Amino acid sequence: MAFVIGDSCIGCGSCAGACPVGAISDNGGVFVIDGSQCISCGACAGSCPVGTIAEE
Repeated sequence: MAFVIGDSCIGCGSCAGACPVGAISDNGGVFVIDGSQCISCGACAGSCPVGTIAEE
């Protein structure tokens, strides 16, 4: 299952830098994960300082 970024995203971008396949992009200051590219590795979740990323 793909990961998703919750509403408490602070827009820091640490998740985008951690994603090995580039599935995360900036959507106007809030980051989003492209579920079709996500390989469910969890690297983004581990890098999030506010813990807002979880498996869908």
